[in-house]
Amino acid sequence: MKFKTWLLASMLSLSSFSAFPVLATENDSVNIYFARHGKTILNTYDKVQGWSDSPLTSDGVETARYLGAGLKGIPFDSYYTSDAGRQRETMQVILQETGKSAVKVTELPGLREMFFGGFEGTPNKYMWDFAAKRAGMASSEVLFKQIAEGKVDLVTMVNVISQSDEKKEAESALQVKTRMKGAMDTMVQNALKNGDKNILSVSSGLSMLMMLSDMTDSPNKNKPLKNAAVVKITYKDGKYTVVDIGDMSYVAKGKEILNKK
Repeated sequence: MKFKTWLLASMLSLSSFSAFPVLATENDSVNIYFARHGKTILNTYDKVQGWSDSPLTSDGVETARYLGAGLKGIPFDSYYTSDAGRQRETMQVILQETGKSAVKVTELPGLREMFFGGFEGTPNKYMWDFAAKRAGMASSEVLFKQIAEGKVDLVTMVNVISQSDEKKEAESALQVKTRMKGAMDTMVQNALKNGDKNILSVSSGLSMLMMLSDMTDSPNKNKPLKNAAVVKITYKDGKYTVVDIGDMSYVAKGKEILNKK
């Protein structure tokens, strides 16, 4: 079995226990702030970046600093990223900005971006054009227009990408959702055990949207997340509630704070 296939199977196995026992009392609640990583080199070149990786650009670092400054007033108790360098780097910039560089950051592979298989590293337009034509559309521009109009959902297109991968290793929407929710369950279990109230997690855009796919009816779950955008989810009484999707107010607040210095 190929290494990537084995690793994917391992993560899905570890993420399969999403229905964990309720450890909270009636008044316990946990806030999870998921942030997308800062802009990377591959983002700049508009290349597919799933399990492949690249460092943050100078603009990406700056935006992560703004995010850190904007989040500074929230008393986070625990911190998580995947094992991807761009997520680790984003978290370290945030922590440096908040004066908490020495805190422990836990890595969960389940927080990785979607694995795009044979599309990894190719131009985004190539992949999305390929998926659009397989779905009977003329181009990615037509596809994105239909997504914006609510005629096509991202889950459907992620599955088309998965089915279009000649290597047969790209993840399906269900695989991404399952491991992301498994990672979120792990974070909440740890929080309930330790009495934590606020969690900060750095992940990636499409995987975050797949996680939200059946958690909310908001049309924002089908809109791309900007770099450093925040998704806020609250856990209480055994249930998750999506509070915000794609919130850029923390970046705007941090930018205002830092530009005054």
